[in-house]
Amino acid sequence: MSAVTAAPARRRRAGSVWGLVAWAAGLLFVLPIAWMVLTSLHSETDAATNPPSLGAGLTLDGYREFFGASTGAGPWPALVNSLTASVVSTLLVLALAIPAAYALSIRPVRKWSDVLFFFLSTKMLPAVAGLLPVYLVAQNLGLLDNIWLMVLLYTSMNLPIAVWMMRSFLAEIPVAILEAAAIDGAGLPTVFRRIVIPVSAPGIAATSLICFIFSWNEMLFARVLTGVRSVTAPVFLTSFVTSQGLFLAKVCAAAVVVSLPVLVAGFAAQDRLVQGLSLGAVK
Repeated sequence: MSAVTAAPARRRRAGSVWGLVAWAAGLLFVLPIAWMVLTSLHSETDAATNPPSLGAGLTLDGYREFFGASTGAGPWPALVNSLTASVVSTLLVLALAIPAAYALSIRPVRKWSDVLFFFLSTKMLPAVAGLLPVYLVAQNLGLLDNIWLMVLLYTSMNLPIAVWMMRSFLAEIPVAILEAAAIDGAGLPTVFRRIVIPVSAPGIAATSLICFIFSWNEMLFARVLTGVRSVTAPVFLTSFVTSQGLFLAKVCAAAVVVSLPVLVAGFAAQDRLVQGLSLGAVK
């Protein structure tokens, strides 16, 4: 076999090997989720066996208990609170991050790199270090157990990441398009509405999805700052760990339900997400 024909054969073999590695990695990540779903469909007795019984009968009792079939305490208030905090904070983050990223990329301000470093430095403080000051301020202002406090916190927590991401996305917009729009007499609102937002839509989708996931999954501040009215879904999950023990099937059912909004959002925006996260990777 000549060297000319051997090279494509080696590339095909290498591609096959890397394909198998990708499938193995995918199965490795999917296996815990599949195990969680399967456990949620078992009875508490079968779910507590060690090793777990794969051939046990399937039932929806875990989901019925999660939705309050026996206690009457359903998860809907917690789910609505999480959805409200996540969606509203994400919209606020985008409303603030896109103009800031525009100023740092397309119309850069002086010492824009120092500004970006300042945004990044706000994420260097461990969240637990700011927990007590935030609690005291919220207590003095009467904002404890208030969902709008969580909206404000999630907005401030996700804003630095969003500015960094949107800055890299907006930097890929050709300046010639903006100059042509300016020559045609387009003002800044028109440029945002007709050029910046449509062109950077994949980046906006990726940024909004990441901010939504971070807000939906946050539990530390929600555990301390919420009580009854504004409890979020992650905090609601911890209520299944009681002095009577851990109800594994019900916990897995709850985890499946709480994970669904993130999975649905990721699946719906997967094309935009991949395009947005890979934007700027190849010149």
